[in-house]
Amino acid sequence: MAIISLSYRYLERLTGADRDLILSRLPMIGSDMERVEDDHCDVEFFPNRPDLFSVEGVARAMRGFLGIETGLPDYPVTPSGIRFTVDPALGPIRPYLGSAVIRGVSFDDESILSIMALQEALHWAVGRGRSKVAIGIHDLDAVTPPFHYRAAERSHRFVPLDFTEEMTMEEILSVHPKGKMYSSIVNDFPRFPLITDDRGQVLSFPPIINGELTRVTTETKNLLLDTTGTDERAVRTAVTIICTAMAESGATIESVSVEGTQWPDLRPQTRYVHAGECNRLLGTTLSQEELSALLHKMRFGAAPAADGAIRVDVPCYRADIMHDWDIFEDVAIAYGYEHFPAGISPTFAIGTPHPVSVISGVVRQVMTGFGFLEVIPFTLSNEEVMYTRMQRTAPAGVTRVLYPITEDHTLVRTDLLPLLLEICQFNRHRELPQRIFCVGDVVSDLATYQKLAWLSIHPGADFSEAYATADAFCHELGLAITVQESEDPAFLGGRRGAIMVNGMPAGVFGEINPGVLNGFELEHPVAAMELDLRVVPGYPALPGTP
Repeated sequence: MAIISLSYRYLERLTGADRDLILSRLPMIGSDMERVEDDHCDVEFFPNRPDLFSVEGVARAMRGFLGIETGLPDYPVTPSGIRFTVDPALGPIRPYLGSAVIRGVSFDDESILSIMALQEALHWAVGRGRSKVAIGIHDLDAVTPPFHYRAAERSHRFVPLDFTEEMTMEEILSVHPKGKMYSSIVNDFPRFPLITDDRGQVLSFPPIINGELTRVTTETKNLLLDTTGTDERAVRTAVTIICTAMAESGATIESVSVEGTQWPDLRPQTRYVHAGECNRLLGTTLSQEELSALLHKMRFGAAPAADGAIRVDVPCYRADIMHDWDIFEDVAIAYGYEHFPAGISPTFAIGTPHPVSVISGVVRQVMTGFGFLEVIPFTLSNEEVMYTRMQRTAPAGVTRVLYPITEDHTLVRTDLLPLLLEICQFNRHRELPQRIFCVGDVVSDLATYQKLAWLSIHPGADFSEAYATADAFCHELGLAITVQESEDPAFLGGRRGAIMVNGMPAGVFGEINPGVLNGFELEHPVAAMELDLRVVPGYPALPGTP
């Protein structure tokens, strides 16, 4: 969820309504008031509405919702004559570029904060932390077109934003705060994305940092927008939302030619919806004309069409409209949720706990009764922790992360015991004894099921403790088990047992192998057990269990 700060003075100026009216009606368009201060309020919006991540976007929506200005906004785009070239070598790095020229901006402290906050919110909601989309906003008058988006040598030098001395692009990744934060996005490529003007001056090192040369201030009058990314639709969404927000503040939009394609395209998209389907889903009896009027309040273009249909012109900034039902939701918002009659749903059912939840709850009760403390380790782990330190061989059914962000999280856990040992490693300087357990999902061969693991670490931990606790646990759960010699290399030979249920292996217990203890930097013996909960009576995965 995105939390947007709305300045009252700026919001009132753009909306044409007083703050009390705006604050009373703002929650009805799908927002959540986080806090109300003397000069601003902080409002939370759903990530599917990035067009509301600015004061300008909220003002546009509120003018329609309050009936001040309804219907489809018009955003004319005139050619700027400016063009961008794109280096084909960027194909495997960051291939897509969108751009626009924004003229006649009139920044004050409030409006410049709004557009910068919109930029960062889009980086989060649309750009996935800049990896998918990154946005650069530049003082156009400081540079000379045409502009060039190219794959540059890592040794290329320029002055990054908020610095006074030149650095190489590689140095920026290790020195600049933004470089440290986002270096993982580009660091593995032999060349880096770079945007320069026709004189070779650097505008931006996307997705990391702009150049100091094009810093935007309250004196800036004309802007160049660059939006780069790995997803063309996301790039287009970000360009559209930035341009329409700036147009709402009074600026004019001009197109830029990117390798022959004109950016941005701010024309609406037309689709047809049926009044009957809308009424059926909402439980209303609205006419085509009434539905069209409600859509006007939500800033759509709408008019009755033949055969009970409604022609709907969807604004360019509404990237969330992907189905007719998305439009019907806006009809409900404009109609007013307070006008829908309250009543009991005709669909009525009584919920019951899932058998897996019931079993997990019993396991927790038993383990806490034995004096163990529950921990909840991460679902993602890595081969080093899961197998290498455990002296185990990785099984064939491991689910691996295709593009891991960090080497610590490269696979989905197949066991729980290694993660408990890792927690002990993190807490090895704490007092002993430590007795912890975990019950949760594991994934093997693309199947998700549940396991239990527990361990006890203290100077006297031994096989007797492991056997006694394992036997008591299985007794409490009504498990008829037999014990055989285990071959699990994570446990000490001669002090390990395999738990057998109906002649099939279901778990293991015993003393942890000293080699494993060394791998986790533990100095005291550990008694432990891990059990596949699918053998517990009533588990739904058992053959013949409903």
